[in-house]
Amino acid sequence: MNAISRFFWFCSGAHLSTLEKHPTEHNKYIGIGATIFFTGLFAALSGGYAMYFVFKGDSGAVFFALFFGLIWGLAIFNMDRYIVSSINKNASTNKQILQATPRILLAIMIGVVISRPLELKIFDKEIKERLKVSYLNNQRSKIDTLNAAFENKYRIEMGKLNESKAQKDTMASAIKADRQKLNFEIFGNKTEETSGIMGYGPYAKRKEAELKQREQELDTLTASVRSQEAFVAGRKEFDGLMTEKLYTGKQLDSLTSLAGFADRNWALGQLSFNRDGTRDTSTYLAVTFIGLLFIFFECLPVFVKLMSSRGPYDRSVENTEETQVYESDKDKDYETAVIDGVHDTRVHTEIEKRKHKLYEQ
Repeated sequence: MNAISRFFWFCSGAHLSTLEKHPTEHNKYIGIGATIFFTGLFAALSGGYAMYFVFKGDSGAVFFALFFGLIWGLAIFNMDRYIVSSINKNASTNKQILQATPRILLAIMIGVVISRPLELKIFDKEIKERLKVSYLNNQRSKIDTLNAAFENKYRIEMGKLNESKAQKDTMASAIKADRQKLNFEIFGNKTEETSGIMGYGPYAKRKEAELKQREQELDTLTASVRSQEAFVAGRKEFDGLMTEKLYTGKQLDSLTSLAGFADRNWALGQLSFNRDGTRDTSTYLAVTFIGLLFIFFECLPVFVKLMSSRGPYDRSVENTEETQVYESDKDKDYETAVIDGVHDTRVHTEIEKRKHKLYEQ
């Protein structure tokens, strides 16, 4: 426990030898140091997770994630430790707030940075579902764009093909209707266009000859349509339209698992909105409060230092600093006197007064 306490004292940026003399201050600085330590730990996890997605798929992804996470966590830890230890509790309240303001702003920025990757992990399932929808919509839009560009490029050929298809369908329908009339004539079915006399007479023979000629024309037109379709299909394959298809479920799962940090970050932002563009209040509040939680956690060491009262440790630090300043001034005055060759008793008297005053404090 003593080793753990000293470790957290070190994390708080306190002067260990001075803090040991004041047992009533031990728990306060253990709390401050633990907060700074866990902030750095969360920063390491966040940075490592983000870097893992940057190098995902690479054989060294885990190594880069561990290395960057360690460096990033140590950087945030050192910065937080400096921020907290640099607040002077011996100054006035207004001055302390003024000192802490830029540090709080910096802590907010750090909180935003370290919270984002952890939010990505928390909403991992929802992000994957949103990415699947996005990838599917993008692929559908890509196919529509390619088809529109192809139809614009081969407008004349597509027009001829559609015209030939329409002509073929009209001719096939007419031949089918005339074939039915011929059957009625042969089997003696009475209609407005048939005689009603059963048999294969001159009228039936003439109609059958006409039908055979029209069927030959239909066969020629059908061959022409197939030739045009083969040309269009060849052009589509050449332009890459035949290879573009909507993603299957397995393909979407593979794409989402390989999604990079930018895509996942975009999807996290889109979770706050429904598909119709309206805001999803519940998800928006969840994402917001998680981010605010990490921001508050990052600012917590500064708030704890500001809210804590001026204790005996702070007074000891102030006296130690003043003593060091006194010793420095004394050495400087002595060197000046030696250089000038003058032993000024007034300087010596003034130094002794200051020394006596510090000892009384």
